[in-house]
Amino acid sequence: MNVNKGIAAALLLLSGFAALPKGAVAEVVFDQALQDKLPKSVRDAGKVTVATTAYTPPIVFMGPDNTEIIGLDADIINAFSVMFGVKFEIADLGNFAALIPALKAKRFDMSISGMGATLEREKQLDMIPYMYDGKTIMVQKGNPLGIKTMEDLCGQKVAVGVGTAQEALVKKTSDTKCKTPIQVLSIPKQPEVLIAVRTGRAAATVGGYATGVYTTKHQIQNGVGLEALPEVRQDVGYNTIALAKDNSELRDAVMAAFQKLIDSGDYAKMLAKWELAPLAIENARLNDAANLPNN
Repeated sequence: MNVNKGIAAALLLLSGFAALPKGAVAEVVFDQALQDKLPKSVRDAGKVTVATTAYTPPIVFMGPDNTEIIGLDADIINAFSVMFGVKFEIADLGNFAALIPALKAKRFDMSISGMGATLEREKQLDMIPYMYDGKTIMVQKGNPLGIKTMEDLCGQKVAVGVGTAQEALVKKTSDTKCKTPIQVLSIPKQPEVLIAVRTGRAAATVGGYATGVYTTKHQIQNGVGLEALPEVRQDVGYNTIALAKDNSELRDAVMAAFQKLIDSGDYAKMLAKWELAPLAIENARLNDAANLPNN
């Protein structure tokens, strides 16, 4: 499928993805050829370290016992562990803004955390898209202020995560669409962003579409007491696996493994399990932000 056609299809289907049936994740198997692609340092260590921020259901979040990281990202990482025959250790940094510095400082080998692809980020990191996503508005349940569009945020206080693409979108909307500026409330941790909306400290937030619709539909975790606006679909783009620029051997191995997940049908079943099927990437690709309409 043409990349731009894929983006268009994702945009059209975003509003209906949450009603899709769940499926079972297929059994993946060890692949010696994939292991041979890994850097010798990784094979010798027997592990790959992975950074995330586990607060965005159904992409990556803490399970009911609050000890296990689950979601689409965790399923992909667990599949990689089996396919490569080395342990992929995933750690929750808690703060999205810490991900890029942690990768550049070599604290972790890679990140999978719903990090959106942008031209600026691709100057710093190599980014492998693994699903489409977009952005939507989240408000208090019942939408007491009657917010319907991004322009309705003008003059309002809007909470966003520090260093996120959502923060940049809200600031851009304020600068280009508003006579009365948006009061941007930038908060380091995403759960606290949503608490600000739930308690009325902020009128709204702009967040990931998949997470916003999923959590408010199911009224789970940070979606409790909130409402997403499915008709608002902004900046459809990619969520990515990110690696440091000088980690090309591991990058190429991960791309090969991801393509194998796509070809085998295992990836499609993972997406269906988490109600994300229409947001599937058609093939593995690298640093593709230039093909996104918002770039």
